Amino acid sequence: MQPNGLGTDPQAGNAPGLAQIIDGKAHAEGLRREVRDKVARMKAVHGVTPGLAVVLVGNDPASEVYVRSKARQAIDAGMRSLEFRLPEDAHADELLALIERLNGDTEVHGILVQLPLPPHLRPTLVINAIDPMKDVDGFHISNVGMVGTGQDAIVPCTPLGCMMMLRHLHPDLRGKTALVIGHSNVVGKPMARLLLNADCTVMIAHKSSTDIPTLARLADIVVVAVGVPGLVKADWIKPGATVIDVGISRVPAPGNGVQEDGSVRTRIVGDVDFENVRHVAGAITPVPGGVGPMTIACLLANTLSACCHLHGIADASLQFE
Repeated sequence: MQPNGLGTDPQAGNAPGLAQIIDGKAHAEGLRREVRDKVARMKAVHGVTPGLAVVLVGNDPASEVYVRSKARQAIDAGMRSLEFRLPEDAHADELLALIERLNGDTEVHGILVQLPLPPHLRPTLVINAIDPMKDVDGFHISNVGMVGTGQDAIVPCTPLGCMMMLRHLHPDLRGKTALVIGHSNVVGKPMARLLLNADCTVMIAHKSSTDIPTLARLADIVVVAVGVPGLVKADWIKPGATVIDVGISRVPAPGNGVQEDGSVRTRIVGDVDFENVRHVAGAITPVPGGVGPMTIACLLANTLSACCHLHGIADASLQFE
């Protein structure tokens, strides 16, 4: 069920003396195109349309944007997109009943409950109520355990996207030393497990680690996902290393950042000091335009793979290599 290839997507070129820019937009477009083609074949040959159900509780503005984007991209890929909304004060029993109904719906192959949830709802309770074969976020404890033990499972979308880009750049990851900075359940921990499954030597650093720069200088691959703007400096990076920046933060724009309405103009940055690190690294993802676009593309790939699995379709042309 684990898609891990990108077909023939190109990577962006790099100026002399600068790191190769890993173009996440190009990778994501290639993966979406591959998903779209496979969905069309599934419909034509097997008469099945993958269905993705997204559940949104409350009206968090950022979540609203993500949900709209997921729905649009699912439809563009030829999938059935279903959206379910519950009020901010929805009781846990109401949400769990909805999930149970979706678990039993044969036209729904992927279920995603948009995070964060309102404070009165326990994310682990909600996530683990989803049928693990429909858990296209890859957060269910069964999928977490199977990924951790190297078994075939649904992989969380962001780490999966990182691995796709890494494998495109480094087809053979065996023996490479990798440092993952950040140990969240969403990115850091699954990322480390995937790298370990690829036979890398893996180090994990987090807020309680000491002397992270020294660890980073040993690494052929650095993946950072902590949400601290510009944390990783150029002198942390081993010359020629590959740097994957998962972080995303809004900071004040340089210069006169005040807009006409008095609000402060912002820009999006990552966890890596990009302008300086790109003079040392061999390859690097930008923010924005790096890992971010791959996340929803991988969600679509997970949904298609889940659909194949749920219908017992072993058509090799629908598998991701």
